[in-house]
Amino acid sequence: MLDAQTTEKPLTLVKSKANLRKEVDASGEWTVAQIEALFALPFDQLMLKAQEAHKAHFPEGDVELATLLSIKTGGCPEDCGYCPQAARYDTDVKAEKLMGLEEVLEAAKAAKAAGSNRFCMGAAWREPKDRDIEKVTAMIKGVKALGLETCATLGMLEADQALALQEAGLDFYNHNLDTSEDFYRSVISTRGYQDRLDTISNVRAAGMSVCCGGIVGMGETREQRAAFLARLANLNPYPESVPINHLVPVAGTPLADQKPLDPLEFVRTIAVARITMPKARVRLSAGRQQLGRAVQAMCFLAGANSIFYGEQLLTTGNPEAEEDRKLLAELGLKTKQSSKAEVLV
Repeated sequence: MLDAQTTEKPLTLVKSKANLRKEVDASGEWTVAQIEALFALPFDQLMLKAQEAHKAHFPEGDVELATLLSIKTGGCPEDCGYCPQAARYDTDVKAEKLMGLEEVLEAAKAAKAAGSNRFCMGAAWREPKDRDIEKVTAMIKGVKALGLETCATLGMLEADQALALQEAGLDFYNHNLDTSEDFYRSVISTRGYQDRLDTISNVRAAGMSVCCGGIVGMGETREQRAAFLARLANLNPYPESVPINHLVPVAGTPLADQKPLDPLEFVRTIAVARITMPKARVRLSAGRQQLGRAVQAMCFLAGANSIFYGEQLLTTGNPEAEEDRKLLAELGLKTKQSSKAEVLV
């Protein structure tokens, strides 16, 4: 378990951009082979293709700033191999109770003051109970009243729970696929792949936008990364927000000793996500601190236009807000400010 080879699968045939476009238009879906062909393009060609897709759909080039707060930390019964919040792993994360409403609203106010557009609330549950939904809906209403977009990630949802969140004003629900279906069981055994797809369907049926991505660098092959992106891109419709996390190995978890993914392969992953889901907000999520400034800059060039913003990302570290603002300003990028984009100064 968790020992898949990281050797990239060689590609013997690289299809032209014209052929790729023709095949996608004809079938309506991306195939894994087509996405592998994108990964195999010379780096400059891939980056140019990603930039073209980005500029076509985001002419302002603005970067969305999203803050993620863990409203209920630790004690999760799942066995996700990357997660320090799993109760079965011996990590520094301790189980805590659900935060109170006022404490959450204070955090949301601070996020807005720091420039965030979206406030995301995450709870370490396999699935919420109805009494939990009641408490979270109060948080959603309070955050919405502050003028922020709202997002929540609470685990699996039943249809009625999704509807209750939507009626409270929730804009986005996050539920990641994590990886490709064939690699999934190497990382998680307590929740099936179809369970994740069912939750996404319930979110869509309730009328909310979907935030769905995953984690790369867990030992998957390039072909499995391509399969993961194909599954996301072929969702109908594909997610409005696509968080791409770089694994942060945590002592005590099964993936603690996993070697990091090559930085350029991570940049390629961002570029392919942009090309295959051109209208989505592609978000740099966990692992940015380990990537460093230069790699992050390449990711923005590859079409990333959203970041998790703030010093803490659930239970892992994140670049400080001031450092993020400095980097974006040095790159000449804009930050999304509610209904318009303003240049950072």
